[in-house]
Amino acid sequence: YRNLAKELHPDKNKDNPKATEHFSAATQAYDILSDKTKRAAFDRGEIDGDGNPRGPFGGGGGGGFHPGAGGSQFDFGEGGIDLSDLFGSVFGGGRQQGGFAGQTRRPPPPPKGANVAYRLKVPFVDAATGTAQRVTLSDGSTIDMKLPAGVEHGQQVRLTGKGQPGPGGNGDAMVTIEITAHPFYVRDGADIRLDLPITLKEAALGGKIKVPTVDGPVMVTIPANASSGRVLRLKGKGFSAKSGVRGDQLVRLMIHLPEGGDAALSSFAESWTPSGDIRANLGV
Repeated sequence: YRNLAKELHPDKNKDNPKATEHFSAATQAYDILSDKTKRAAFDRGEIDGDGNPRGPFGGGGGGGFHPGAGGSQFDFGEGGIDLSDLFGSVFGGGRQQGGFAGQTRRPPPPPKGANVAYRLKVPFVDAATGTAQRVTLSDGSTIDMKLPAGVEHGQQVRLTGKGQPGPGGNGDAMVTIEITAHPFYVRDGADIRLDLPITLKEAALGGKIKVPTVDGPVMVTIPANASSGRVLRLKGKGFSAKSGVRGDQLVRLMIHLPEGGDAALSSFAESWTPSGDIRANLGV
């Protein structure tokens, strides 16, 4: 009764006028059935569902005890309430499927089909630029899947309704992203790092050189007297963060000397005397 009172209370069902009627009917039924004297009188047909005295033969209005397949019922005017359903747990009766007259308990929804797991290898550059990836499903069909912003290695993407069929609809496809390694790019959060080889001449004199990025090569100006390890920042050439804003590409300059030596370079080095002590700050 307490559960029904909470469910049917008029304050919670302001848009359902029938709820007030059901609330009153349930309260009346509980009042009679929870009182041993009233319940015995009702079972003998001496009072009706409103608690009013009946005729000497139990006749009269629509109230009374009606045995049948649905269990004990009070008939409160139009429509009835199946008391075996409402009060079975209180008075020991078996709970039936019925509820209020004309209503039945909703069956559980039919199950959906099974989810299907996929693993998708995504090239590093595609992951950085957000290029859509074509996924071949178990039924042979294909779908172009958009990569989420800030996609990470091992992240799962759900394709709703692309799993196995079932009575309640299709399950989902669960796609695990595997971002492949790149031969010279390294991801650092939303940034991309690149070690860029430069010649001794480019480091000394500076100049413009072509630098690869995930969006294609760009021209970058190398400042004169650039040492190995100096980092140049290329704005907006990294991965997209979850916010949608792209990170940067960090280019570390690395002076490259030819393997096997170079006669002209060797001659220059022998004749060149650098100024200052470049290791003075190391204390040696």
